[in-house]
Amino acid sequence: MNKKVLAIYYSQSGQMVQVIDQFITPLRAAGAEVDVVRIETAKEFTFPWTGKRFFGVMPDCVLGNPTDLKPFTIPHQKYDLIVLGYQPWFLSPSIPSNSLLHHPDFLAVLKDTPVITISAARNMWLSAYDRVRKMLLDAGADHVGNVALFDQHHNLVSFVTIFYWMLTGKKDRYLNIFPPPGVAEEDILKTADFGQIAAAHLDKNDYTGMQQTLVDSGAVKIIYKLMLAEGKARIIFRVWARFIARRRNKTAWLSVFKYYLFVALFFGVPLLFILDAILVRPFTGRRIKAKTKHYQLLA
Repeated sequence: MNKKVLAIYYSQSGQMVQVIDQFITPLRAAGAEVDVVRIETAKEFTFPWTGKRFFGVMPDCVLGNPTDLKPFTIPHQKYDLIVLGYQPWFLSPSIPSNSLLHHPDFLAVLKDTPVITISAARNMWLSAYDRVRKMLLDAGADHVGNVALFDQHHNLVSFVTIFYWMLTGKKDRYLNIFPPPGVAEEDILKTADFGQIAAAHLDKNDYTGMQQTLVDSGAVKIIYKLMLAEGKARIIFRVWARFIARRRNKTAWLSVFKYYLFVALFFGVPLLFILDAILVRPFTGRRIKAKTKHYQLLA
């Protein structure tokens, strides 16, 4: 295989490093030349977070405000395939990932090039995916594939474990009771299978049917309750972001938002699920199927 592949991504905790490494290993084994570029921001988002710093990025993240990146080099002007790794923050593409998708050097290589996106999230990745997909379309890229990795434990469990990880930097079992945070190790390792699927299509330079094969292999799983909750939350997050961005005392309002988020998750979301199960879901089967195919990149 005489193909050139660009794997480009941002990683704060190191999780995306593992994901990309697993995905590109079959591509290299098949003979592709893979250039790996890990971007960094000029103003570093240090890990682990503090609570203040984490919630402090919410307005810029939700509103899509880019930041400066450290200089990086893309070795070639044209590629046969680009693999883009990103992570959602506050239901939006992370600030570094969003900044990359605004960078002129990256936009130049995106045009008319097949792109496979890979995200790694707590569990709500749909809104960020929508925004990344639109930016790729606006850049003239050919979005041929998507892999969505997430923590598949219960929503409330992953909420606890992700904050433990973010605030301590430890990826072990909190209190020896909760499961390890983040994308499960077996799911990260399985990403190599998705890379094998991509390698076969890259070799033929034909991505017809690839996404269906990826979906059938478990690369994209849609959980209806999370899709429902995220659909409501993305609107609320944008309202909060716009409101806080206009305030002089942003720190105080970010604290209010933090407590609102906790209350909404533990009380508002369960109520939403109950009302939806009774009043909405029984009558919207077709719409749910259409939205599912959209997020599977099958429509």
